[in-house]
Amino acid sequence: MSSRRGIPPGPNVGTQLRARRAAVARAARAEQEAAQQARRAAERGNRQLALPSAEGWFAARGLAPFPFQREVWAQVAAGRSGLLHASTGAGKTYALWFALLNRALAGEVAGGGLRLLWITPMRALSADTARALEAPLADLGLDWSVGVRTGDTDSAERTRQGRQLPEALVTTPESLTLLLARADAPQLLAGVELVVVDEWHELIGGKRGVQVQLALARVRALAAKAPPVWGLSATLGNSAEAMHALLAQADGVLVHGRIDKAIEIDTLLPETPGRFPWGGHLGIQMLEPVLREIAAGGTTLVFTNTRSQAEIWYQAILDAKPAWAGLIALHHGSLDKSVRDWVEAGLKAGTLKAVVATSSLDLGVDFLPVERVLQIGSAKGVARLLQRAGRSGHAPGRVSRVTLVPTHALELVEAVAARKAAAAGRVESRRAPDKPLDVLVQHLVTVALGTGFAPAQMLAEVRATASYATLTDAEWAWCLDFVTGGGEALRAYPEYRRVALGDDGVYRVADAQVARRHRMSVGTIVSESAMLVKWQQGGSLGSIEESFIARLRPGDSFTFAGRRLELVRVREMTAYVQLARRDAGIVPRWNGARMPLSSELADALLAELEAARAGRFDSVELQRVRPLLEIQQRWSEIPSRDTLLLETWQSREGRHLYCYPFAGRLAHLGIASLLAWRLGRAQPATFSLSVNDYGFELMTTAEIEWTAALSPARGLLSDAGLLDDILASLNAGELSARRFREIARVAGLVFQGYPGQPKSARQLQASSGLFYEVLRKYDAGNLLLGQADREVLAQELDLDRIRAALAWMRSRKPVLRAISRPTPFAFPLLVERLREQLSTEKLADRVARMVAELERRAGAAD
Repeated sequence: MSSRRGIPPGPNVGTQLRARRAAVARAARAEQEAAQQARRAAERGNRQLALPSAEGWFAARGLAPFPFQREVWAQVAAGRSGLLHASTGAGKTYALWFALLNRALAGEVAGGGLRLLWITPMRALSADTARALEAPLADLGLDWSVGVRTGDTDSAERTRQGRQLPEALVTTPESLTLLLARADAPQLLAGVELVVVDEWHELIGGKRGVQVQLALARVRALAAKAPPVWGLSATLGNSAEAMHALLAQADGVLVHGRIDKAIEIDTLLPETPGRFPWGGHLGIQMLEPVLREIAAGGTTLVFTNTRSQAEIWYQAILDAKPAWAGLIALHHGSLDKSVRDWVEAGLKAGTLKAVVATSSLDLGVDFLPVERVLQIGSAKGVARLLQRAGRSGHAPGRVSRVTLVPTHALELVEAVAARKAAAAGRVESRRAPDKPLDVLVQHLVTVALGTGFAPAQMLAEVRATASYATLTDAEWAWCLDFVTGGGEALRAYPEYRRVALGDDGVYRVADAQVARRHRMSVGTIVSESAMLVKWQQGGSLGSIEESFIARLRPGDSFTFAGRRLELVRVREMTAYVQLARRDAGIVPRWNGARMPLSSELADALLAELEAARAGRFDSVELQRVRPLLEIQQRWSEIPSRDTLLLETWQSREGRHLYCYPFAGRLAHLGIASLLAWRLGRAQPATFSLSVNDYGFELMTTAEIEWTAALSPARGLLSDAGLLDDILASLNAGELSARRFREIARVAGLVFQGYPGQPKSARQLQASSGLFYEVLRKYDAGNLLLGQADREVLAQELDLDRIRAALAWMRSRKPVLRAISRPTPFAFPLLVERLREQLSTEKLADRVARMVAELERRAGAAD
């Protein structure tokens, strides 16, 4: 019997072949790592400073550290934790990195294991951060390595990190949690000397921020000595509170990085903004001015607030300027990663003329070639506007400029308000959620999967975080019971006994399938199931929410990834497409795009309206919108901070009430529903509602005397019974059920499927819906149900802002104006209601007729 040369015959030929290949691969990797070490050593020899130090590194580049950077170095050297609050592009990264490198140069910190843990909220930031951290190492003569560990890290790199982590590791909250799920986590994290949480202002307000709090508590428990923890933040109005949320009981140092960073906020003025606006009425009418701005400048970022809006504007620009194909690009979170990577590389290289983007490019990716930022529509908040402005001139000493492009005439007033609020430093605050139990349940399974936990020690660790500082013994006991038995309703099902108490008093995960499913479900980012969008001949374009594709039939066309596509077929959660043969097509609308007007911007907006009311139009924006405001004053009144404007109108449809609290669309939805509910209890009536950021409309055919109905004696604006009335006024049961779907996924009740075999949105909704009904019926005391109700009130309806708005409305003098036709402020609300009743074409025709009639009346009034 013959054999292949060098391999003896026998039953183990396959095994020996695999062993030989594995040995060759190991040798190749070892040779590659040795070459990399030799290259780094050569770079150090060529570049190393004569006297390595932070000061010397800056001086070699003709720079000097900022005072706030030196302050951070001193605080870290003293072992203190804190929060560094500074504007985008101010040099926050090197404030923390050199704090650790200084200690390494002084011989206080040695290499050979993880020393810096850098947590970033976005994968897109990780590569840039890693490059920034790696840049000074060769100059300083430090044989340290920098690594990235995110969901995009390949298996070979993960294997190398499994043998030994780099000295500096850039990771996301989800990937850090997966590290904590390893049995060797104590060894991996024992030598951590510094933890940095980047973009803390983006994390703090959501469940990912709570996930970070719990992970930091675990890192402090596993490290040989508790390392200093520092947050990096920009555009945050409550920095001291944010620092406490990050550090909990630990004393912290708040450092403000005040540098002279010039920010210019101006407005692209429409020639004729119109006197009777409605949502998006300017819109693409601003295309030509936008094209001129892009053509006149260097690289420009065009920010929109939604992915749908980004698709529309990208396509409109490309249709108007086909010669720009390849020079303009589209960037949002639903596009394939390879597309986003290409766009980001083009921005850094300066080869792209413009990029239309959403918040996917809000955060700190460094794009030095960007000269201009255009903001389509209102940014809805001062912090968001400043964050986006900082994408241009992203370096100390450079001017950041953002130009607002109004899509609604009243956004011209918002532009002035935003500019003045930014100059005064009136930035929005963000607060951490209060003890979301779904995140805690997930964390307990994670720790049980890693080192295991003793209940008393774990409870103390959890309570050491800000979000769980008030966790009660009863809530803790319920969480333990839930992860060990599934609670009252699920106790009979073995798959929900995820954690078991051992004889040594330690809770652990013993089941391999539970461990595998948990690792694939880690995280708190929950969205509707997305379908891949692929070319019929191969190649991925990105993903679209399943509910959108479900409404299409083969042959239907839609716009996505900047192309007009035709649906060919749907198979296994993938939509196969080809280029559309006709131009018409609908644009996907993604969930989660609501961005209400912030309280800070609303207050600044009312201040500008007061100035106009007093006859002061001291900006180009107010001058341009002056005709609108003068008609509002003539036909009714301009709102102010001291009065509550109420307009009543009787039309052929019924009786209308228009009210303007300027509390944002979410709060207005809650208030309008509340008033309709309370009025309906006293007098049978059916109401139609419409809301925008400035106010709301109630319309009914019933005979209602609004003056009497809104008198304080009726108590329509009272806080009494507020919670129950709001829950009753809206379909709160359905809202809670929808919110529970997200909670069920985070808590591990619903499994989203294995890689390549995801469950559909319909399957996930059915599973979570069944859990919701079963728990309501058989385990009414389940704390996750109560959490769903609380989240509906806090997030779906913004209960705190509703309560504040009602108090504001009660304290203001009501000004009731009977109007004979819709005013410029009422007209947008009227159109919002019609939008729900008519198709786009019919709505456009009707609105055009209404505007023409109102303009005729306004002209006659002149």
